[in-house]
Amino acid sequence: MRYWKTAIGLVLTGVMLFPVYWMINVSFTRETDMRKSPPSWFPVNGTLEGYRAVLDQQLPYLGASLVVGLGTVALTLLVSAPAAYSLAKLRPRGGGVLSFVLLIAQMIPGIIMAMGFYAIFLSTGVLNTIPGLIVADSTLAVPFAVLIFTAFMSGIPEELLQAARTDGAGTFRTFWSIVVPVSRNSIITVSLFAFLWAWSDFVFASTLDQGGDHQPITLGIYHYIGNNNQQWNAIMATAVIASVPATILLIIAQRYVAAGVTAGAVKD
Repeated sequence: MRYWKTAIGLVLTGVMLFPVYWMINVSFTRETDMRKSPPSWFPVNGTLEGYRAVLDQQLPYLGASLVVGLGTVALTLLVSAPAAYSLAKLRPRGGGVLSFVLLIAQMIPGIIMAMGFYAIFLSTGVLNTIPGLIVADSTLAVPFAVLIFTAFMSGIPEELLQAARTDGAGTFRTFWSIVVPVSRNSIITVSLFAFLWAWSDFVFASTLDQGGDHQPITLGIYHYIGNNNQQWNAIMATAVIASVPATILLIIAQRYVAAGVTAGAVKD
């Protein structure tokens, strides 16, 4: 019975990964070969024309997405880690209500938030800018990050923090020197999700940065499809290149993510 379960798992995995395979296959396929029927399952006479076209035209979009992604990670950590420490260890009044509000915030549709941000950014002059997009993307990541950090930091032994206070460390020093180092797994988890949300965002980008000088890769793909709807190898090559950073990060950080999501206590 175990072999049947393995076989079913492999089949389902193959079905889910087939679009990824087809995307890579088409990215190497020549224009003339794509018109053949039936289509080729392997790019026997492969070409790099699509990738050359993408590298010539899409690098500015990739650079903008990288800046937005890293900026979103930095802002998310800056806001969520101290907030979670306060909820987990300092226990301010109204902490339970705030945690409930954070849960509700994750249920608000992105398009509604985008409309609100549009009005605010238009009046403050940050519409169509990278900083404005970083702030907007951070609003998606901060509630999730606070909940993850709170769950992890609640498991840090009070004796460890009390020892730091006995040695003369204040609240900030205790947070920076004790809590942050032992929260490595949760920091990596939050950073990864924040980056992926910013990297793959389209709603905020299309609403708040449609006319900006530095647009993210999601808008680059959107414009590229509109301008080159017959060059499918170039379109798929764009999608492949846009997927590489997220794939590499997921492979590198997967064990930290598993530990960060499930951990509720300090581990050596």
